Formats: sequence, C-alpha cells, structure tokens
Amino acid sequence: MLHHAAAPRPSRMSQWIAVFTAILAALGALVSYQGSLLMEEVLLAKNEAVLEKAHATDDWNYYQAVSTKLHLAELARDLAPPARRAALDARIVKYQTQREELAAKARKLDDASTRSDARSALLSRPHTEILRSVIALQVAISLASIAALTRRRWLLGGALLSALVGVALWLSALGWQALG
Repeated sequence: MLHHAAAPRPSRMSQWIAVFTAILAALGALVSYQGSLLMEEVLLAKNEAVLEKAHATDDWNYYQAVSTKLHLAELARDLAPPARRAALDARIVKYQTQREELAAKARKLDDASTRSDARSALLSRPHTEILRSVIALQVAISLASIAALTRRRWLLGGALLSALVGVALWLSALGWQALG
C-alpha cells in the first residue's frame, strides 16, 4: 500500500506574500498600461510638432522665393522705361501682399509647433515617473518572491518598501499628468 505524505501546509507568511505579489503584479500591469498610453500621447504631440515645423519651413521657403521675385521686380522697375513701370508696380504690390500672408501663416505654424513640442515635453515628465514606478514594483515582486523562497522577513520588508516607492512614484506621475 502506498502512503502519500501530506503536502506541507503553506505558512501564513507564504500565503500573505502570494497575495501581496499578485496585487503588485496587477498594479504593475495597470501602471505599465498607463505608461504606454501616455507614451502614445507624447509621440503624437512630438509628431504634430515636427509636422507643423515642416509646414512652417515650406512656407518660409516659399516666402524666400516670393521675396526674391519681389526684389527682382523692384530692380526691373528701377531699370525699366517709364511706360513699363506701372505694370511692375502692380506685380510688386502682389508680391508684397503674398509675402506678408506667407509670413503670418509660417509664424502661426511655428507657434503651433512650439506648443506641440512643449506639450510633448510636459507629457514626458509623468512618463518618466511611471517608468520608475514600474521598476520599483518589479523589484518589489522580485524581493517578495525571494522572501517566499527563503522565508527571510527582512526581504519582505524590502519588498514592502520598494512597493511603497513604486506607488508613490505612480501617484506623483498622476499628479504631473493632472497638471498637464
């Protein structure tokens, strides 16, 4: 007849560590997900800044081309016979108006790019805190696992401390995000 030895009953400490680790893992997944969403916003804002800057650069290049046409028309008017000057004056007015419109449009795009870049930088701050939070929670999980295996209470204390740091960093990131 075979006798089966009863499996040793897990200690209260092991049970507590298992629950603690599961809670940390769930919290870590939530914080990591939040960090991923925030990074998408950071990248979107940065892409908007780059796109707006590219459009502004296009307009500033066109502004330069119109300025060159304007200067050539002014030179042609100065060198042209009096009968042709009226037609060149009309062209000069057209180029001046066009140049002013382009400059205004390019400045708006530059400003929009600067705002998008600032938004990206502002969103990036809480993302850094979120990354630190995830690291602290992962360290807490590792320390708790080692504490369960070795039954060293001081490792459990380290896990609790690391978990508290992770939660504090996460709450700090939420505060930064609320400011943004």
